[in-house]
Amino acid sequence: MQKKYIGFFLGITAFLLIILFTELEPGKPEVTATMAVAALMAIWWVTETIPLAVTALVPLVLFPALGVLDGKAVSEVYMNHIIFVYVGGFMMALAMERWNLHRRIALKLLLLIGVSPGRILLGFMATSAFLSMWISNTATTMMMIPIVMSIVVSLEESLSGKSISRYATGLFLAIAYAASIGGMATLVGSPTNLVCPRILTLLYPGAPEISFTSWMVFALPISVVMLIMVWLVIHLKFKPSEKWEEVDRDHFKKAYRELGKSSREERIVLVLFLTLALLWITRTGITFNAFSIPGWAQLFKTPAYINDGTVAIFISLILFMIPAGKERKERIMDWKTAQRIPWNIVLLFGGGFALALGFQSSGLAIWFGEQLLWTHEVHPYLILLAVVALMSFLTELTSNVASTQMLLPVFASLAISSGNNPLLLMIPATLASSLAFMLPTATPPNAIIFGTNRINISTMVRTGFALNMLGILVVVLVTWLLGSSIFDIEPGVLPAWLSR
Repeated sequence: MQKKYIGFFLGITAFLLIILFTELEPGKPEVTATMAVAALMAIWWVTETIPLAVTALVPLVLFPALGVLDGKAVSEVYMNHIIFVYVGGFMMALAMERWNLHRRIALKLLLLIGVSPGRILLGFMATSAFLSMWISNTATTMMMIPIVMSIVVSLEESLSGKSISRYATGLFLAIAYAASIGGMATLVGSPTNLVCPRILTLLYPGAPEISFTSWMVFALPISVVMLIMVWLVIHLKFKPSEKWEEVDRDHFKKAYRELGKSSREERIVLVLFLTLALLWITRTGITFNAFSIPGWAQLFKTPAYINDGTVAIFISLILFMIPAGKERKERIMDWKTAQRIPWNIVLLFGGGFALALGFQSSGLAIWFGEQLLWTHEVHPYLILLAVVALMSFLTELTSNVASTQMLLPVFASLAISSGNNPLLLMIPATLASSLAFMLPTATPPNAIIFGTNRINISTMVRTGFALNMLGILVVVLVTWLLGSSIFDIEPGVLPAWLSR
């Protein structure tokens, strides 16, 4: 309780000190005001002095009051397509849980990958990472949550009194982190990845294309190395203190047989679950250099109008329409079940989006980037290290898409002014925007697993900080090793295409 009081007054103090005694950008008080709000929210989020969802509402009051943003504009960002991906995904998760499909999948998965702590962890991380290469990390995490929850419950039952809560914490953290890391590997894996080639083309029309293949060849090694590191950190930090000597496959085989034959409702939910995944994967299509596989959204008049949220809600509506039970008096999904969606996480998402909008509109994001201009006489890879570190920690508090869109032009200018290829900073900075593991608000997967109420925020901060630092080093190292061969990045050399 004392910690919460300290956090409350520390946040207020930081806010007042910045507002009253700091001027970040002369003539632009909104830059300083946004920094003050960000400091207040960051401290309150970390210390949990008031509920996280309540802290997320702070921009609704302070941004209009301080002249940063119009109250209407702030309110509108609390509901967008990412929110509906979350809502629709959670609807599917609840439908799986209602008809016990998640337990059947979980037990089958356990039988396939084994029941040791390390193998379970590895199996879930590999699955999450692979799925998030092709669909949103939000959707991937939503798919994995009910399965992981069922395995945790199964382990708690089978270990007869042994506490595995610490291991469960690590398991939930691992699937969120793996989803973010897997999304780095392909252009379609994360919205930020597509920002980079788009901005590059706008700034430098003569620049070579960043293709799906070249991106994957460069980013996949980063994802693989990071997955190994996350597995090692989580396994060593959260492995059970006692051995699982009495847990064997027979227990889970017996439990699986006890489920009996799958019901009609289970089969319906499974079909819709697979349909949802397939629609997410194939919505935008995939381009391999000159070979292109169009997405199904191209069948519509305005493909850009359709997003992952559209798909999620479409399947959710079907869940409410299909009859269930022998007498068909109920549906596969009902509103009583849907009310279990953790709506506080919706507000948490909204707070992060509002803060990002403040960073973008006030100019604070650009101010952060400009603070690196002093590095023009520093070695290129030290500049790269600073940029990657800035992006990694900045996106803990802001939308990684907004930060990437605002800062990539600044980083491109910084690279050229220091005599370097813009790609030296732009591509690593884009990848670093996914290396945010510390706070629930940093990424949708972080927020989702925090919504399980099995994650302590201090544990997430400590674990995430170590992984942030490792990720920064990995991105810089891979850029040094592969940047020249894949993207023709030579430190201290301006590319010829700048003059085209």
